[in-house]
Order: sequence, then C-alpha cells, then structure tokens
Amino acid sequence: MGNPEDARIPDGARIPEDAVGPGGAVRPEEQRLGPVLRRREQVQPGTTDQRLLDSEGDSEWVHTDPWRVMRIQSEFVEGFGALAELPSAISVFGSARTPEGGADYEAGVRIGKALVEAGFAVITGGGPGAMEAANKGARDAKGVSVGLGIELPFESGLNPHVDIGVNFRYFFVRKTMFVKYAQGFVVLPGGLGTLDELFEALTLVQTGKVTRFPIVLFGTAYWGGLVDWLRDTVVAGGKASAHDLMLFHVTDDVDEAVRLVTKEVGR
Repeated sequence: MGNPEDARIPDGARIPEDAVGPGGAVRPEEQRLGPVLRRREQVQPGTTDQRLLDSEGDSEWVHTDPWRVMRIQSEFVEGFGALAELPSAISVFGSARTPEGGADYEAGVRIGKALVEAGFAVITGGGPGAMEAANKGARDAKGVSVGLGIELPFESGLNPHVDIGVNFRYFFVRKTMFVKYAQGFVVLPGGLGTLDELFEALTLVQTGKVTRFPIVLFGTAYWGGLVDWLRDTVVAGGKASAHDLMLFHVTDDVDEAVRLVTKEVGR
C-alpha cells in the first residue's frame, strides 16, 4: 500500500477535503488493519498505533465489540487460571432465594458436605440461598469451596463460605467454567437461572458435547411436574426421545445423590 504521504496526486485531480489527512497526506484507496480490509470511504484516518498512543479523544472505544472480545478473552484466561488445578468437582445449583434454615437450605449444606467426603470439590454460583448452603457444607467438611459469581444489578457478591471465587461479566463464560471444571451437576430447587443451567447441561449431554456427565435433580416434589411435562408433552409430542429422560436422575436422598454422581464418573 505504501506510505500515504508518498501518494501521488495526478495533475489537475480534485481531492475531496475528507480524503486529505494531517500534513496534506492523501487517504489511500485501500487500507489493511491486521486481518481487516477497508476501501474507499471506509478507510479510517490515522493508524492503530496512533489511536492507541493518543491520550486525547473519545473514550467510547472501551464499549465497542472488538474491545469486548478482549474482555471476554481475559475472563476465560482468569477462569482457566483460577480453576485449572481444582480436584474433581461437582457443580451444585439452586435458588438464591432459598431461605437460610429451610429444608432446601439444609439439604444444600448436607449435599456440600457429602460431596467433599466423597472426594469432590464443590462449585456453585457463589451467591446466597442454596448456593451458599452448598458452599457452607463444603467448607464445614474442610473441602474446596468454589463460587463463580456473575455481575448483576441485584446481586450482593460472593457468599462468605467461598474459598476460591471468580466474578464474571458474561454468563456464557461462567457457564463454560461450570461444565469444564465439574464432573457432574446436582440441582436443588431453583428458578429461571437454575433451569437455564439444567437445560444447558442436558443439551450438552444429549448432543454428545460432554460425556459421562451425571445430572441429579434433588427434590421429587419440586421437580416432579417438570419431569411429567417432559414425558407427557415433550416426549409424547415427538420433540424428544424417551431415552432423553435417562439423562438425569431425581431423588430426595442425599446419599443417593452423591452415589449417583460418584458412580457415573467412575469414582
């Protein structure tokens, strides 16, 4: 492409004002910015280094999609770095609205403790409610208690029972960490976020994206209606196969829940 300052202007040619840069340099017809090619009116003034080193000007660039890609990349790097040396782990999900002292909360504490006693670290979303309960159980049992938080306007940060915590901006990065560093899921009663994680995991197992990944739903009374709907509506309507109902287990027994995830991961 050459230096734009060396561009030759034919005699008598009329150059548009917006095609002339600092020092009278003529904007080139073609510009290569790394892998990006720009031509004609899409050519940008200046260079990438110039924009990087210029301390003045608009700060809106920090909100652009290319910059978000770098932030997404950094979240993956931070997550991988923080969790790479975890022992075998199980992710436990459940509602942030589960009240302390209630039956679901106490079940979460017992599940967290039992998983540690079975040799697992415990990973949760790091929030209050059922997540806090599982982290508390893991910590009480002297195990590894992990919380993967998410930036939300109404969340209060990681609960006090988290020993290793990572906060994420992006849900999809956080979801990757839940699956990548866990050998299975135990799902306590929860709301839309819990359902999101549950169906994400079921889809990954159904499509073969992950293998040997047990999913245990804890609480037959809570999950029974969902299981009935999947069998009587989704499967009956041909939208899923009967075999898909075997991708998960439902139980009310803490020991059985731990036994199911332990058996399926070969522990």
